[in-house]
Formats: sequence, C-alpha cells, structure tokens
Amino acid sequence: MTRFAIVGAGATGGYLGACLARSGADVVLVARGPHLAAMRERGLTVREADGSEFTTRPECTDDLARAVGSAEVVFVTLKAHSLPALAPALGAALRPGATLVTAQNGIPWWYFQRYDGPLAGTRLETVDPGGVIAEHIPIESVLGCIVYPATSLLEPGLVEHREGNRFSLGEPDGSRSDRAAAIGKALAGAGLKAPVQTRIRQELWLKLLGNATFNPVSALTRATLAQMGALPEARELVRALMQDVDAVARGLGVEVEIGLDRRLEAGFAVGQHKTSMLQDLEAGRPLEVEALVGAVCELGDRLGLALPHLRAVYALAKLLDRSR
Repeated sequence: MTRFAIVGAGATGGYLGACLARSGADVVLVARGPHLAAMRERGLTVREADGSEFTTRPECTDDLARAVGSAEVVFVTLKAHSLPALAPALGAALRPGATLVTAQNGIPWWYFQRYDGPLAGTRLETVDPGGVIAEHIPIESVLGCIVYPATSLLEPGLVEHREGNRFSLGEPDGSRSDRAAAIGKALAGAGLKAPVQTRIRQELWLKLLGNATFNPVSALTRATLAQMGALPEARELVRALMQDVDAVARGLGVEVEIGLDRRLEAGFAVGQHKTSMLQDLEAGRPLEVEALVGAVCELGDRLGLALPHLRAVYALAKLLDRSR
C-alpha cells in the first residue's frame, strides 16, 4: 500500500488527509502545536457545509524527517512562503523515487522548469528567494497540484469544508505519467476529484485569477466573498485586478478558457467564505502576498506590463503584512 505524508496538515492538508484516512489509505499528517495535540487526543474532524461531520484518527507527528522519509507520496500543503525555510530538510528527507506533490496557492517555484514557453528557466525571487527551493528539491520528484476546496481550521482538530473537492494533478513537463494516474486514482478512491492535466499551467492561471484578486482585497477589507460581490465598486475593483492578472497570463502565452466575468461570479458564488489570506490575517499568521500577488507583479516587470491596479493592491497588502 502506498504511504502518503501530508506536510502542513492544517485546513487544506487536514481535509485531504482526513479523506484519505477515511478511505483506508496509509497516511501520516505532519503538524505542530495545539492542532497536533488535538488530533492526537481526539482525532481529526471534518465538518461539511450541511453540518454533517466525520472523524478520522490517522497517524499524526511533528517529526518531518521520519514522516517524509517513510512515504512514497508527499503532499506539501504549507503556505508557499513557508517552503524556502523548509526546503533543505524536506529535500534531505525525501526517499529515492518519492513523489512530492506541491499543493500551494500561487505561482509555484518550479513553474519555469521543464518548460519551453516564454521566460523558460526563470527563477522568481518572490517565490524562491536565492533559489533555495530549487537547490534542495529535485524537479524530478515534483508533481504539480491545484487545490480547489474551500476550507478553514475552526479550532485545533476541526476543519470546516465549505465546498469543492478537486485536486488537479499535472507533471511539470505536461506528460501523462503512471505516478500521476496512480495518485489520482487514490484521491478518487477517497471521494475527491483528481483529474490529471497535461496543461497544468493553464489551469493554474485560472485559479490564480481568483487567488491574486479575491485574497488581497479580502484581507485588506475583512470582507467575505459574498460581501465583495454585494458592493458594485468592489466588484469593479476585483474585475480590474483580474484584467491585470489575465494580461500577465497572456504575456506568457496562456489564454484562460473561461471569461473574466464568469470567473468573477464563480468566486462571489462561494458565499460567506473567508479567503485563506483573511483567515491568516485573523489568526496572526504571515500572509501569502508574494506567491499570490508579488510573483504576478514580478512577471509583469519581466514582460514590461504596467498592471496599475494589481501593483496598488500588492503594495497595500505587503504593507499590511509588514505592519503587523
């Protein structure tokens, strides 16, 4: 049986790990602090939007090296800004032939590796400062992943799952690999949607249209997605931000398949959900400003794009993060 390790088993990682554990998969969750203590004592509970719950009792630990070293498949569900500090230990712990599934929001550090499009070979300082991630994690081990579930950690040991159960998978080189198919099958067996995509970067920009726009506006205003959608001026602001993000995607040769208005409405339709950045703000955690917004602005610099709306929100979100 394939052993899975979930590094950073908070809201997203906890939901994923709980689903795998409920299906009978061999899974170990890496966490720390009160959340780890609660899961060890009472198990991990997932509360669904309809009020129903399920509780699982997977193995839980704070021993990264042991957990990662014992697994064939390692999901990294940490926030992107946590990865540079962890990369040396994570890379050293990976067993030969293991697959590292990168399930972070934003532009991943490996985006321009195994890639023949514009800016091939580029390293983004906002995502991989000093190149420490690329130095310690071999690209051969990496499988891309785009995360869609809307989740939050209500309290230690309790994850709320509001909607969505899709984890899209894709090889950086666009191939259809046996490992991606096997991992997708395991996730499907856990009740999740896990399509294997040959154009993972294109889908990444579809997700980023929301992440780079709804997230910072939500953090700056403390508004939920539904509250943003209820104010015409806020709707126009988010749409203008999406136009800036779309300009960068097009500069890289990516045309997002659905229109901006449809993407806008899909975000507002999630309802009274707090974005991950707003959840981090309220919990006193660092914000994912660089991976979600800064990286897009850095690419805009390289492509010679103005991005006036996005740069303004980036400056405000960065100031908010640093002021705390």
